[in-house]
Amino acid sequence: MLITPAYAQGAPGGGDFFIQILPFILIFVIMYFLLIRPQQRRVKEHREMVAALRRGDTVVTAGGLVGKVTKVDDAEVEVQVAKDVKVKVVRSTISDVRNKSEPVAEKK
Repeated sequence: MLITPAYAQGAPGGGDFFIQILPFILIFVIMYFLLIRPQQRRVKEHREMVAALRRGDTVVTAGGLVGKVTKVDDAEVEVQVAKDVKVKVVRSTISDVRNKSEPVAEKK
C-alpha cells in the first residue's frame, strides 16, 4: 500500500499533455476570430475614416454633437454645430461621418 491506485495505472505521457492543452488552444483560436480580429478591423476603419476628414463633412462626435467640419488641423477639427457656433474637437472623438463632402475638382 505504498503506491496509490492513481499512480499505479500508468505514468503521465507526452500525448496526455497535448490532449489537456488542446481545449485552451481551441478557445484562443475561437476568441481570436470572433473578438480580436473584428475589433482590429473596426479600429483600422475608424482610423482611416478620421484621417480622410475634409471640410464640409457632417460628423457625429462621441459626445453626440452633430455638425459640419469647417477646419481640419493635425490633431483637432473645428465643427460648426449651429450658426456662428464652432467647437474644436479632438479627431479621435469623432465617431461617425454622416455625409461626405463632394471631392474637390482638380484644376488643369
